[in-house]
Formats: sequence, structure tokens, C-alpha cells
Amino acid sequence: MNIAAAANETLAHNSNLLVYSAMAVYTLAFLAHMAEWVFGSRSKVGRTAAALTAQSTASATVSARKARQGGATAVLERPEVVTKSVAGNRDVPDGPGAAGDTEKGDLYGRIAISLTVLAWALHVGGVLTRALSVERAPWGNMYEFSTTFAAVAVGLYLLLLVLGKKVRWIGLPLVTTVLLDLGLAVSVLYTASDQLVPALHSYWLWIHVSCAIISGAALYLGAVSTLLFLFRDSYESKLADPAGKQPGAFASSVLERLPSAASLDKFAYRVNATVFPLWTFTIIAGAIWAEAAWGRYWGWDPKEVWAFITWVAYASYLHARATAGWKGRKAAYLGLIGFACYLFNYYGVNIFVTGLHSYAGV
Repeated sequence: MNIAAAANETLAHNSNLLVYSAMAVYTLAFLAHMAEWVFGSRSKVGRTAAALTAQSTASATVSARKARQGGATAVLERPEVVTKSVAGNRDVPDGPGAAGDTEKGDLYGRIAISLTVLAWALHVGGVLTRALSVERAPWGNMYEFSTTFAAVAVGLYLLLLVLGKKVRWIGLPLVTTVLLDLGLAVSVLYTASDQLVPALHSYWLWIHVSCAIISGAALYLGAVSTLLFLFRDSYESKLADPAGKQPGAFASSVLERLPSAASLDKFAYRVNATVFPLWTFTIIAGAIWAEAAWGRYWGWDPKEVWAFITWVAYASYLHARATAGWKGRKAAYLGLIGFACYLFNYYGVNIFVTGLHSYAGV
């Protein structure tokens, strides 16, 4: 074994150590995020919301009783709130966040963010060390793509925090997903450092795949917001109907601290709309690379087909909101379908479908 090969093997070993170290710190961040939610649930916000709901329900019952007895019907006035909703949505204020209004909850939240930053630094170090060990872009197979994808997703989340966006509520689902992604990468998808097949030796590897990773990471944040929107919207609908079935204590403890359904819907829309042009460029760059590698721009390879299906799903989502006026749950379902197509294009096509992209390996 020559000196260069030994050095590359050492770098690959160090890369693995950094990834495992990042997973350990992400686990601590996960526990801190859990503590933030647990201690936040004990805040007076929950007790106040429950009291207001009970008071409204009691008032509605009294009013209905008076109406049946021929008395004057009282008018229930809603308290004035500061709303971020768009026209046509419920005027519901955003929740206080995962920490509620407790100092201990906020402390655990800050610890969770600090641990996430440390884990991300180790994570990025692992990705960069892997790149040095193979002397190429660190996304030539599913293991490398998965680790890089997770690092970019966390990086975008931290960037939003640095820009002052109130997105700390994404922390728990994000760290949970990253742990699952890295666990799958190191246990099932792991591939030893190696060189690529000739077709991948192109500068388009840096352009096409990096755009796919950034697009997917942003679409993931949009999908998390969309999924939480569905839960929060259902929660708000139940609160708006005092005579109907009210949400349980656990659901209230979690959902009352999230942004309003309108805010979650708006955040998901802005993320998806912002990243859609980049996903469009990803497909175009892939077609240009395909022409250079295989002599044709489009050949209906399974990977190409599902990339296009994903594009159509998100184009339908944006078109429906812009022209048909779809907002809320209908648009949310389209957005989730689009991200499901992205996931299938990655996991399903790479693992279960044979095509020209099968050399990406597991």
C-alpha cells in the first residue's frame, strides 16, 4: 500500500468517527429538545388557554340555555389578537414556541441549539473528510448523499435561526429525522471510499447533485411545516367549535405552542416557492449531464421520470395556490405528495428500480 492510499484510508476512518461523533451529539440535542417541550408544557400558557376554552364553552352553554328560555342571547366577543394570517383564515396568534414561557424550557432549548451547532460542525467535518479521502465530491453513492443531505438540512435550519426567523419549533423533528437518516446511512447504506464509474467523472457531479441536495433539504423543511400545519389546523378547528369534540390534553400541550396554522402554511409555501426554481435547474442540469455522458438529454430512465414527476407535483402545488386559490389543507396535501415523490425518487428508485442511475450504489 502506497503512502497516498494509506492517507486516504486514514481520512475515511476519521470521516466515520466524525459522523458517529455527530450522531452522539445529535442524540444529546434530541434529549434537550425533548426537555424543552416537556418543561414548556408546564407553562401558564397552557393553563390560560385551557381556562379560556372552558370559559368560552361555559358562556356558549349559558347563552344557548337563555335562548331556549326566551331570554336575550349574549354575544360572545373574541379577544383582540395580533395575527399573521392571510385574508380568509382564522385570526389566531402564533404560539409561544416549544419552551412555552418558562425559563427552564427556554434554557433547555438554548442548550439544544448549542448541541445542534456542535453536532453539525462534526457532521460537516465528516462530510469534508470523506471528500478528501475520495478526492472528489462527497455524494457519489447513497451513503454520501444521505450524510450530505442531512448536513445541508441542519445547515439551512441554523441559517434561518441566524437570520432571526422563529423556527426553533423545527428543531425536534429535524434532529429526530437526521438521527434516523444517519443511522440508516451508517448501517444499511454504507459504502467504502472508492472512485466513481467513468460516467460520473464530470464537473456536472458538483453542479447537478449539489443542487438536488440543497433542493431536497429545503423541501424537507417545507414538508415538516406542512405536516405540522395539518395538525395545527385540525386543532384550531376543534377549538373554534366549542360544541364539538375538543382536543386532548397532550395534543393541546404540543399544538398550542406551535405557530398558527396560517403561519405554518405561509412558511411552507415560501420555502417551496423559493426552492422550486433550483429544483427546475437541477433537472435541466441533469439533462445536460446526461447528454454529455450518454449522448441524449432525456431517455425516460426511472430516475429522470421520478424527478419530473416530483417537479410536476410541486408545480401543481404552486399553480393551484396562485390561480385556483387553493390554500390550507388542499395545498398541503399536494405539497406532501411532492415530497413523497422526492423521497421515492431517492430511496425507491435507487434501491428497487434498475436503470442507468443504478451505479449510484447502496
